[in-house]
Amino acid sequence: MSKNILYRLYALSFVGICLVPTVLMPFVKSSSDKEKRQLAAKPEIKTEDGKLNFGFFDDFDAYFSDHFAFRSKLVNLDGRLKSTLFGTSNTDNVIVGRDGWLYYGETADDFMNINTLSDRAVDNIRRNLELMDEYCKSRGAQFVFTAVPNKNSIYPEYMPFNYIESDNAGNYEKLMNTLSESGFCLDMAEALRSADASIPLYHKTDSHWNNLGAYAGHVRLTEVLGVESCSAGTSWFTRNDRLGDLAAMIYPDEEAKDTNVYNDYEFTYSYEGRFRGLDDLTIKTTAPDKEGKLLMYRDSFGEAILPYMAECFGEAEFSRVVPYRMEGIDGGSVVLEIVERNIGNLQKYAPVMAAPKTDAPENAGVFKGEGVVVKTESSGNFSHVYGELPEEFFADGGSRIFITTADGTFEAFCCFEDKLLEREGEFSDRGFSAYVPQIPRLNPGDVTITAVKSDGTVLKYN
Repeated sequence: MSKNILYRLYALSFVGICLVPTVLMPFVKSSSDKEKRQLAAKPEIKTEDGKLNFGFFDDFDAYFSDHFAFRSKLVNLDGRLKSTLFGTSNTDNVIVGRDGWLYYGETADDFMNINTLSDRAVDNIRRNLELMDEYCKSRGAQFVFTAVPNKNSIYPEYMPFNYIESDNAGNYEKLMNTLSESGFCLDMAEALRSADASIPLYHKTDSHWNNLGAYAGHVRLTEVLGVESCSAGTSWFTRNDRLGDLAAMIYPDEEAKDTNVYNDYEFTYSYEGRFRGLDDLTIKTTAPDKEGKLLMYRDSFGEAILPYMAECFGEAEFSRVVPYRMEGIDGGSVVLEIVERNIGNLQKYAPVMAAPKTDAPENAGVFKGEGVVVKTESSGNFSHVYGELPEEFFADGGSRIFITTADGTFEAFCCFEDKLLEREGEFSDRGFSAYVPQIPRLNPGDVTITAVKSDGTVLKYN
C-alpha cells in the first residue's frame, strides 16, 4: 500500500472522527444540570420583530459549542487530562488546587487582594448596613450582618503556587475594619478559624462550607443573637454523598462525590407551606417549644446553616429574594448573610423599606453641571427614586445622599441600580437609591438630590 493511500486513509479517518459529534448531535442531547448554567438556545434566522438576525453565526457557534454529541464526555476527558497532568482547569470558573482541592475561579481576585473595592465603595456599604440596622431597631428587631469567607480565605494552603497574595487589604478585611465598632457585624472568618475542628470546614471539590463549617458559624451567630445554639448530638461522622459543584463543572460526566459531615441530632422543626428544596427563594419553618422569630437573608451558603437556625426559633423565614424586602419587619432577629466574593453587591439593589425621613441638609451649594442621572418609578407602596451622581458630589470618601420630594427629605442608600439603569453588570460607587412615600406620577424633575460630602461640604441638584 502506497504512502499516499495511507495518508488519505489517515486524513479521512481524522475527518470522520471530527464529524461524529456533529452528525450525531440531533440524537445525543446535552444537559446543563451539573454545570449549573443555561445552555445556548438554538439560533433563529430572524429576530422576534421579524428582522434578519445578523448575529446568527455567532449564536450558532455558541449553540454548537454547547450541544455537540458526547460533549460532556469530551469535556470530562479534557478536564481530567488537564487537572491530572498539568494541574490546570479547562474552565475559568474552577481553579485546580493541590491535593485534590478545587476553588471557585471568581474568588481569585479576593485571594490575591487585587481589583478590590474602592475606599468609597466600602464606605457606601458601611452606610447601607448602618441604615438597615437603624431601620431594624426602629421596628424593634435586632440586626446582624455577616460575610462568609471564600474557601481559599480559610484554606489558602491548597491554592496553586502561582496565585500570590498581595500585601494590600482585601474586600473582606476592609469591610471588617470599617465595621469593627458597629455592634452588628459578626466576623465569620475569625469564628471559623477559631473553631475546634479536626475535619475541614469546607468541601474539597465544592465552593461551599460543609455542615461542620455551617454549624461552627451557627454557634457563633446564635451567641451574637443571644439565643441558645442547636445541639450537635453525640458525634460527627462523614459520608461521600455530595456532588461537588466545582467538580461537576470540570468533570460533568462523573458522579464526583465529595465528603460531607453529619451529626446524629434529630431535628424537630418543620417546613411551613410548599417546600421543594433548600434552594427555594423563600422558606418558612416552625419549631415546637421554641420562642422568637428569625428573618434571615441568605445566599447559597445559607442552605447548610438553615436547619441549625430553624431549630432555634419558633418561627423563621429564610429569603434569597433580592432586593431584600424589609418593609414587613416587626421585632425578632434579622440576619443578613452574604459570601465574601459578593460583598460588592451590597452597594447594589437598595432594600425595599421606607427610607428614613430626616431634615434637609442646610447651606447647600447648587450644582449647575451635567452628568446627574435621576430616575423614578412606582414600586408597590413606594415611589422608587434612583440614579447616579457625577464626581463633583463626592470628596475623597463617600457622601450621604438625600432625596427631597413633596413629602419631605429622606436619606438614600448608596446603591447603583445597574439593571434598572440598563447597565447590568457594571459597578459604580456614585449611585443612590431609595423607596420614599408613594407620590402618583412622581417625575425626576420633582426631586431634589443633595449630597453631604465626607469633607462636610453640601451640594444639591434640582
